[in-house]
Amino acid sequence: MLLAILVAKTQAVLKSMKRAWLLFSQVVTVLVAIWFVLVTLKPDWVRGLGASGGDSGWGAIGLTEAGRTDLGSSGVGSVAPGSFSLAAKKASPAVVSISTRRKSDSVQSQMDPWFRFFGGERDESPQIGLGSGVIVSPEGYILTNNHVIEGADEIEVVLNDARHTTGKLIGADPDTDLAIIKINLAHVPVIVIGNSDTLQIGDQVLAIGNPFGVGQTVTSGIVSALGRNQLGINTFENFIQTDAAINPGNSGGALVDVYGNMVGINTAIVSRSGASTGIGFAIPMGTAKQVFESILKDGQVKRGWIGIEPNELSPELAQTFGLKADHGVIVTGVLQGGPAFNSGIRPGDQILEVDGRPVANVSELLSVVAALKPGVATVFKLQRKDSLTALSVTPAQRPKAKRQMGVQHEFLER
Repeated sequence: MLLAILVAKTQAVLKSMKRAWLLFSQVVTVLVAIWFVLVTLKPDWVRGLGASGGDSGWGAIGLTEAGRTDLGSSGVGSVAPGSFSLAAKKASPAVVSISTRRKSDSVQSQMDPWFRFFGGERDESPQIGLGSGVIVSPEGYILTNNHVIEGADEIEVVLNDARHTTGKLIGADPDTDLAIIKINLAHVPVIVIGNSDTLQIGDQVLAIGNPFGVGQTVTSGIVSALGRNQLGINTFENFIQTDAAINPGNSGGALVDVYGNMVGINTAIVSRSGASTGIGFAIPMGTAKQVFESILKDGQVKRGWIGIEPNELSPELAQTFGLKADHGVIVTGVLQGGPAFNSGIRPGDQILEVDGRPVANVSELLSVVAALKPGVATVFKLQRKDSLTALSVTPAQRPKAKRQMGVQHEFLER
């Protein structure tokens, strides 16, 4: 009796499993058929579905970084080996062209008849500037270089889909040569933000911008060096060096990796002729993120400042101030009444550490001091003659700097 019951239950279970398997097989068959129809008739839909995952940009304050995804496996279709077409298609829509108009400096002077008599007639036509920018937020925030929009009376933004509108300056940071403008358009494309901290020398990158005003252009190269500084371009420098062709008009455009994620803002090149020579520089997104968030939150970038004139410690300076060391950072000037002066720092002091962080050169010192919170006391470790000393310094907020254009004649920044 028990055996018969057991056999009956087993048969019922098997019958139920058979029905489930048949239902599963039918569902899979239908899905495969639908997929086959889409691949055959609408391959672009399939590629769009594969590429849409993970796309994200900046919100009003936050940043979402994209992971490294193999774009070649995201959809169906043939892509030539070594091609960057998918990365270019992903990033290009969010790169915009920026044109600026600035009234001639002589317009007001030309209104004075005495000036015209003694100075003669001058060209009163407005000055035109060209550059690039990148849409980093669905709200229409665009990241670009400060020198692209500096002093502009009018800013016009042209999207890759031919839409154009007026841009409004939200804020700028001359010390890093970054600026934010905003446009009011619906459904704007947004770049996907990459992680510049993971870049390595030799990584392939693309530079996207509007060189010489010819229209959006994509060039390729590699990361030639990281952490370039002491170039005299910006106050705070931590450049990505690349041999991807960057020309006038590329400034403010995107440097993207092979996945189409932005890792830098193209800024400058080394050139005597005005054209690319294979040495270009981009501001890493790590720096751009900090500047972007600070400007949107506070209207400016708040940095620490102590009021000193630092210099690299050469053997000659070491002998002049009686120091045994021949490297590091020496204070050659102190602003009277400034934070450093009030804390006891004097010319001839060698700065060894700031808040426990060693400093080996002026660039490191500027970066460390700038990262300090204004109004919060910090310990500076100094070498003074033959003795070590520690002083508590309360940094103030760094004064706004005015960018000096054309200081480095070998650097073309537009």
